[in-house]
Amino acid sequence: MSLFVISGVPAAGKTTVARLLASRLENAVCVPGDSIRAMVVAGRAEMTPDADDAALRQLLLRYQGALAVATVYLRAGFHAVVEDVIIGPVFRKFLALVPVSEMHLVFLDPDGDAVAERDRARPKTAYGDDRWDVGELRAVLRQETERLGLWLDSTGLSADETVDRILADLDASLVELRR
Repeated sequence: MSLFVISGVPAAGKTTVARLLASRLENAVCVPGDSIRAMVVAGRAEMTPDADDAALRQLLLRYQGALAVATVYLRAGFHAVVEDVIIGPVFRKFLALVPVSEMHLVFLDPDGDAVAERDRARPKTAYGDDRWDVGELRAVLRQETERLGLWLDSTGLSADETVDRILADLDASLVELRR
């Protein structure tokens, strides 16, 4: 069974693509980072441009929680698709938490206009005055995130087409982790 990790900035299409990918695999679960984040009902520290150490610790806990859930299902014979914003310097810390020796890693990277439009079209918004700017977060993705796995410009792709591209090029997304 395989671990898939779908990353990108908020509103890149991670959740939609991850759920659709899981639905196309035999015996698969989708582990959304937002679901793990929602488990913190008191004392949540948000990841903002000026986030403190508590926010970073909680982000790493979220990654650990998602990977722990994925591990339970992997051991039971399921594919696991984890999706979250895993970009910038924290990406290396995430990789150190991954419980398997190889995984499929996909970064969704639509252009800034597409991200802003998708964010406006959904009930929750990730970008705003006291939060990240689309350009700032895309810069973290593009300039501060190590280029591993499959990077897809999904600007003109539907979710189905994006999953088609992922499944058609599994070799490009395969990342072997040194342990």
